[in-house]
Amino acid sequence: MSVLLEVDGLVRHYQLPRERLFGPPPTVKALNGVSFALEAGRSLGIVGESGSGKSTIARLVMALDTPTAGTVKLLGRDLHALPRDELRAARRDLQMVFQDPYGSLDPRQTVARIVAEPLEALAQSSRAEQRERAGESLAAVGLRTSDLDKYPHEFSGGQRQRIAIARALITRPKLIVADEPVSALDVSVQAQVLNLMQELQQKFGISYLLISHDLAVVNHLCDEVCVLHRGLVVERGAPQQLFAHAEHPYTQALLAAVPRAEPAGAE
Repeated sequence: MSVLLEVDGLVRHYQLPRERLFGPPPTVKALNGVSFALEAGRSLGIVGESGSGKSTIARLVMALDTPTAGTVKLLGRDLHALPRDELRAARRDLQMVFQDPYGSLDPRQTVARIVAEPLEALAQSSRAEQRERAGESLAAVGLRTSDLDKYPHEFSGGQRQRIAIARALITRPKLIVADEPVSALDVSVQAQVLNLMQELQQKFGISYLLISHDLAVVNHLCDEVCVLHRGLVVERGAPQQLFAHAEHPYTQALLAAVPRAEPAGAE
């Protein structure tokens, strides 16, 4: 398979406001040289505790932030070196699903407008074409075209996340960055959304970069996982093998922290 996404030596440091008038500004080192590659049609999970740098990777891959050093290449193009017009065009191949299905959808907009938003940003189709494509995307995620004229408050949390996935799907992207896509959903709904993502991957050949703290979610969806600790990848491999035979102490600590169901009557 061909490499779709290549991240090489990614560094991101943030300067904070000065604590003293003549002192140097403190620096937060969010990422300290992260490298990985993702093949077309496959899924890669980035796992780690809060503050490990997971969401920083998502922002840099989406070109929503600028790296201190390193490169992010999609289909061989360095996203952070592209002129603005070329970056806008490249976003057809690159979409994102956010964590909160309540906060990521504008409550003032209809579903038709929300789902068609990426096409509107590309400015390459008419309103009628955008609406038709929005209906197709809704149908692909298990909703009805009659839902196009409804508003987000008329849907459950799981349905809202399906709408968010439909919005990401509408440009037929090669890569979807999913930042904790099911963590805000009930456990009973999480599996439905993950199964939907798998079905869409098989149907459209999408690759996923999945950001998560939930090892079970990563194991369900991903072909490979990178364990991130203090801005560095400390271990990587296939989820089942890595979780069964973790070598790095941090990975072992993450696994030890996963709650396990006790048998009935256990004390």
